[in-house]
Amino acid sequence: MKLKSRLMVEVMGYSMALVLFFGCAKEQQSQEKPRPNVLFIAIDDLNDWVGVLGGHPQIQTPNIDRLAARGVLFANAHTQAPLCNPSRASILTGYRPSTTGIYNLSPHFRDVEMTRDAVTLPQYFHQYGYRTLSNGKIFHTLGNSEEKRTDFEEWGPIGGGTAGHPTEKLVPNTHMGNHPLIDWGVYPEVGDSVRNDYKVATWAEQKLEELAVQEDGRPFFMAVGFWLPHVPLYATKKWFDLYPEHAGIHLPEAPEDDRIDIPDFSWYLHWYLPEVRLSWLKENNQWERFVRAYMATISFTDAQVGRVLDALDKQGLSDNTIVVLWSDHGFHLGEKGITGKNTLWERATHVPLIFAGPEIPKGEVVNRPAELLDIYPTLVEWAGLPTKDGLEGISLAPQLRDSNAPRKRPAITTHNPGNNSVRTERWRYIRYADGSEELYDHDEDPHEHLNLASNPAYAEVKTELAAWLTTEDAPHAPGSKHRNLEKIDGVWHWEGNPINWDDWVK
Repeated sequence: MKLKSRLMVEVMGYSMALVLFFGCAKEQQSQEKPRPNVLFIAIDDLNDWVGVLGGHPQIQTPNIDRLAARGVLFANAHTQAPLCNPSRASILTGYRPSTTGIYNLSPHFRDVEMTRDAVTLPQYFHQYGYRTLSNGKIFHTLGNSEEKRTDFEEWGPIGGGTAGHPTEKLVPNTHMGNHPLIDWGVYPEVGDSVRNDYKVATWAEQKLEELAVQEDGRPFFMAVGFWLPHVPLYATKKWFDLYPEHAGIHLPEAPEDDRIDIPDFSWYLHWYLPEVRLSWLKENNQWERFVRAYMATISFTDAQVGRVLDALDKQGLSDNTIVVLWSDHGFHLGEKGITGKNTLWERATHVPLIFAGPEIPKGEVVNRPAELLDIYPTLVEWAGLPTKDGLEGISLAPQLRDSNAPRKRPAITTHNPGNNSVRTERWRYIRYADGSEELYDHDEDPHEHLNLASNPAYAEVKTELAAWLTTEDAPHAPGSKHRNLEKIDGVWHWEGNPINWDDWVK
C-alpha cells in the first residue's frame, strides 16, 4: 500500500476511535453525577469574632453560623500572611509567601516571575469546563491590564471598597498620618443598598438565578467577595443597634503590660501604620466605639452572606454546590496594644474557614490546624478534578470526612522574610528575622499573654516547632512596597526608611 493511502487509512481509523471514545465518555458522563458547583465566599479582615468560633461573646452572625451548622467548621484555621495581597495571592495561586516573595501590598502576583503564569484556582476549574465568574474583592486588586484579568470569564463591576465616605471623618484626626480609611461610625443614613457589599450580594442573587436555568450544563465557580469589616468601619444605624452602648461592649483582653515579655523586634512588623494604637483609642475615648463599629460591620456582612445563601437555596442549587467561606486574615482591636493586622499572633492569623455542600458532613468541627493554602487542593479533590501538581497546600478532604483525621503539619504564617509563626492544636511558636522568639501554650493561655520562649523547660517544644520552618524565606519580590520590612546594609528598614527607636509610636 502506498504511503499516502496508508496514512489516510490510519487517520480514518484514529478518527473513528476518537468518535467512539468521546461518544462513550459522553454517555458515561451523562450517567454520572454532575460535577458540583463552587460558591467561593471571601470576607476581608474578619477575625474569629464569629458566633461559632466564640471569639467575642456578644457577636451576632446567624448566617455564618447556619452555614457552619450544615457543613464543617475548621476552628483552628490560619492565614499564610496577615495582610490582604500576600494572603489572597497565596490562596489563589497555591504558593506560600515564603516561596513567591510576595509579602506586601505590592506587587500584583502577575508582575512576579514565579507567579506570572500561575494557573489560579478559578483558572484550574475553568480548564475542566467550569463557568467562572467573580464580583467584589477576591484578589487584592483587579490588576491594571486585561492581561492580568484572566482568572475569571466574567468579572462583576465591583472590585472592593465601601462606596463612599462622609464629607468629614467621623472620628478625630488619627496619629500616624490620619489616613481617610481609618474611620468608623454610623454612615450612611440613606440605607444599606448604596454600600458595595450589598450590591455584591444583589449581583450574586441575580447570577444564581441565571445559573439555575442555564442550558449548557456547565457547573459554575462563583466568587463573591465582601469588603467589610475592612476599614473604614461604616454601617447604618440598624447594625449598630444590635450592640447598644447602654448594654456595654465587651472589650478585648489587652493588659497594660502585655508586651513586657515580647521581643522588641515584634514592633518592626507594624512599625508605622495608618491603623491606630490602643493608646490613641483610650486617649480619645474611642476604644468602645471602635469595637462596636467592627461588630456592626461584621453583622452587616453576615447579613449579605445570608442573602447569597438564601438565593442558593431558592434556586435549588444547594444540594450540588460546594460552599467555602473564608477570611483573608484576622484583625486586632487593642490586643497587644495595637489595631489592624500585620502580626504573627492569634488575633491576626486565626480566621473562619467553613466548607459545606454535597457529601460534606453537617455540624462537624475540626480542631486540627488548617491553612488557607489548603483551600485550593481541597476544592480540586472534592469536586473530582485531577490533582493539580505543585500546590503547597494539603487537601482537607480527610478532615472533611472525619473531623479527627490526622494532619501532616501545623499552620504556618509569614510576614516579611524570616518572620514566621507555627500553630499546632496546642502551641504557637514565633521566630523573628533577628532570631528572637515567642512561645504560647493555648491550653493554658488562649490569649497569648505569657511568652514561654525563654523558659528552658520548653526548649524541646521550640525545637520541634522550629523544624517546620524553612531555612531561608524567599527575598522580597521586585516591586515590593507598602508594609515591607527588610535589612539594608545591616540596618532594618520599614517601607524604605531606617527604623529609629526615637520615632517609635507606642
